[in-house]
Amino acid sequence: MNPGPGRTILGLLVGLSTMITIVALAVLVFLNPVWVSFEQDRSGAATLTGFDSATVHAVTNSILHDLVFGPPDFAVTVGKVAVLGARERAHMVDVRSVFFAFGALALLALLILGNLAIYARRRAWFRRAVRRAAIVLAILVVVLGALAAIAFDAVFETFHELFFPAGSFDFAANSKLIQLFPDQFWFETSLLLAVVILGLSGLIAVLASGVRDEPSLNPA
Repeated sequence: MNPGPGRTILGLLVGLSTMITIVALAVLVFLNPVWVSFEQDRSGAATLTGFDSATVHAVTNSILHDLVFGPPDFAVTVGKVAVLGARERAHMVDVRSVFFAFGALALLALLILGNLAIYARRRAWFRRAVRRAAIVLAILVVVLGALAAIAFDAVFETFHELFFPAGSFDFAANSKLIQLFPDQFWFETSLLLAVVILGLSGLIAVLASGVRDEPSLNPA
């Protein structure tokens, strides 16, 4: 039976909200000092910056604090010398804007998903929409992951071009921002982010798979 345009639109809203929510939950897994410090140690940030490991962690924690809680000054110093230059601080302000824009979008998606879940009352069409969205997101992540494995730098550059002003994110190799978060940091974090998204997508697809057809109003 054709569900009609209204049901189709609701299904699309459920699907899009599901995908955004999954991605947001996966990002939250890595937005914490424990992971960032661990990965910085793995990627040799202390050697690149010339700071000791404790200083790298203190500097990074200050940057994360300004990113999440503000104020977005990013004016952390080491020995009374600013770690980040003016362009680097401006870029981090842009990063914060993108971060909060996505956070607002994720919150809206969660609200839409929750309200539609209440409206649907566990009907099959809602659970099918959730399951399809989880599967589609998993496929997209696999495709994007394959592209990143072949040309990570190009994918990373394209991401920045989409979300940041041109020329605002190009820094020299001696930039402390680049040294604190080198390519290895982003490659490994992106890889594990993809794994978490795939895991969440698989879990949600399984939980939503027990779908039965909606009862007909006319059994005959």
